[in-house]
Order: sequence, then structure tokens, then C-alpha cells
Amino acid sequence: MTDTHEVTKSTEDYLEAILVVKENQGYVRSIDVATELGVTKPSVSYATKKLKENGYITMDKAGMIILTESGLKIAEKIYTRHKTLSEFFIKLGVNPDQARDDACLIEHDISEETFSALCAFIDKTGITRE
Repeated sequence: MTDTHEVTKSTEDYLEAILVVKENQGYVRSIDVATELGVTKPSVSYATKKLKENGYITMDKAGMIILTESGLKIAEKIYTRHKTLSEFFIKLGVNPDQARDDACLIEHDISEETFSALCAFIDKTGITRE
């Protein structure tokens, strides 16, 4: 990844979905990403083309999607934010489905400073994080 590529919310969503699918089943196909995100396969084809161009993924001869080092770094950052925010909201008493939906909205826009402060608060108060 070069610094000239702006990482969009869509890019983050796709990279996170690829990571989640990989963790769940050990491999990632385009159809798996489409299912995870609730989008069409042509949408995934367009997105994977852009992700490849930006150096976030590669594809093997069988068509399996593989995160590059830079793609994995972004995916892990967003997925960590998602899990932490979801769990925090659930601990506050928010319905788990709503907590996950809200975490998806916030994970992209929360600043590093605020997210770090939230993590410090969670650690200080003994709220467990996944």
C-alpha cells in the first residue's frame, strides 16, 4: 500500500469481511465475501479489482482471495475496533444485534485518540475485551 491510496469505508468493509471469512472457514472466495456483506458477486468483483490494484489483496490460481500484509493490517485494525465496540455496547445493555450494527457505523470514523481512550477505560474498569 502506498500513502497515495485513501482507505475508504468500503475498502475497510471488504478487507474486514475477507478477514472474518478467512477466520471462519480458512479460505475466501468472492461468493463468500458477497454473502458476508450482503452484496452481489459483481460488486465483489469490482471491489476485488480495486483492492488488488491498491495492493491489499492477491488471488491465487484457484481464485482464492488472500490479504497482503497491508490489507491484513487494515482488516485487523477495523475488526479489532468492531469487536471492541460491539462488546462495549453489549456490556452497556444494548441488544447484541444493535450493538454490532452500531459498531459497524462507528468503527470507521472513531479517532485513534478516542478509541485508545475507550480501550483504556475498558481496561481500567475491568470490562473484558475479546
